[in-house]
This record gives sequence, C-alpha cells and structure tokens, in this order.
Amino acid sequence: MTSTTPSAVDDNKGQHWGAALEGIKDALRLPAWVVAAALIGVGPLAQAVGHPIGAAMASTVFVWAGPAQVLFYGGLGSGMAYPALAFVIGLSSMRFLPMTMTIMQMLRRPNQSILTQFAIAHFVTVTVWAECLRRLPDMRVDDRIPYFFGFGVTCLVLSTFSTAFGFVLAGAVPIHFAAGLLFLTPVFFTCSISAGARDLPDWLAIGMGAVLEPLALHFAGPEFDLLVTGLVGGTVAFMIKMNRRTRVGTVG
Repeated sequence: MTSTTPSAVDDNKGQHWGAALEGIKDALRLPAWVVAAALIGVGPLAQAVGHPIGAAMASTVFVWAGPAQVLFYGGLGSGMAYPALAFVIGLSSMRFLPMTMTIMQMLRRPNQSILTQFAIAHFVTVTVWAECLRRLPDMRVDDRIPYFFGFGVTCLVLSTFSTAFGFVLAGAVPIHFAAGLLFLTPVFFTCSISAGARDLPDWLAIGMGAVLEPLALHFAGPEFDLLVTGLVGGTVAFMIKMNRRTRVGTVG
C-alpha cells in the first residue's frame, strides 16, 4: 500500500495553482478582453427592457453566451412569451453541445464529480473552447482542469464587469458600435481556430464553414444555421481525415 506524503500533496497543489495562474495569464493576454468587449453591448439591452444593473451582470454569469443574451433581451423587449423565449435561447445554445463533448474528452478524470462536469460545461464558450482546445493537448493531464478554470473564470469575471460598464454607458454608446462589438467574438474565434489548424482537414472544415454558413442561414434560419454548418462541414472534414488515416495505415 502506498501513501501520499504531505510534501507530495503540497507539490501537487502548487502545480495546480501554477496551471490556474497560467490560464489566467493566457486569458488576460487577449482572449478575455475580446469576450469582455463583445459583452459591453449586453448592458444597454438590459437597461432598455428595464432590468437593473445586477440583473444585467447576472445574465452574463448564468447565461454566459452573448447571442443568447441578445435573444433574451430582444425577446423581452418584443413581448415574446416566456416558454417560446426559453425554446429559442435553447436552440441558439445547441452549438455548445459538440464543443462541450470535445473538450470533456481532455478534462474528464476518473471519479470526477458530476458538479465538476457541470461547471466545466458552463464555462464552455466559443473563445474558451477554441483557445483551450489548442492549448490543452500539450499540457500534463493533471494541469488541464485548473488551467481551464483559470482561463474560463477570468473571461467570465471580466465580461461580467464589462456588461456593467455597458449598462452605465447606455445612451453614450451608439447602437451600431455596440452591435459591432458583438462581432468581435466570431472574428477572434476564426483567428484562433486558424492558428490551431494542423492539416488539410482542419483547413477544409474552416473553409466549408465560411462557405456553408450563408447558405445555412438562408435555408435553415438563424436558429439552426450554426448547427447545420457545423454538422455538415465537420462531418465531411472528419470523413476526409479518417480516409487519409486509412490510406496512410494501408500504405504503411
């Protein structure tokens, strides 16, 4: 029977805190600021429907998805029924399901509590997913979860305060400028996944996403466009990648 000495436990704690600190630093280098800038536009939307600043900040903490928050406040402003509003927001957030499934493969550990897995799923956003998907594979397995939470919490905290900042500046921020800030997230996401592309199928998936998105938006509508684009483009790229591996294995 083996036992863990106090010094070994302290070393592990130190490594975990070090990994979390690295996540915080990497988030503050640029990604967290991009997400925070995008969510400035949520503050004026909350004020427009009569929500207090605390509710605006809570929407970022608990919803943690700019497009879903825009749908939420847009629906409230238009008088949409609550069940219909919940359904539309749920559809808009379906894009996070494949992201969560892919990142969970790197973060799930033996005997991991369901609460930890729920917390991981909550922090999965486009920017957090793209950056961590690129960085986590090169890390020690034990460092991945503290790094992920350090990165995700930093993005969430900064975005929560930026939502409050936008609320205070409501009226001073032109509506077109606020809408443009929301566009920062997909731009940064595209740059991030391009930086992480390693071979032809990766670039093919990015290219097909750019081509298919306008078509999916036209035929499937804004509720399903991202889901259809990701499903079709990702499936084709995955099949090509598996075919290439089979050819290499056959030749080898």
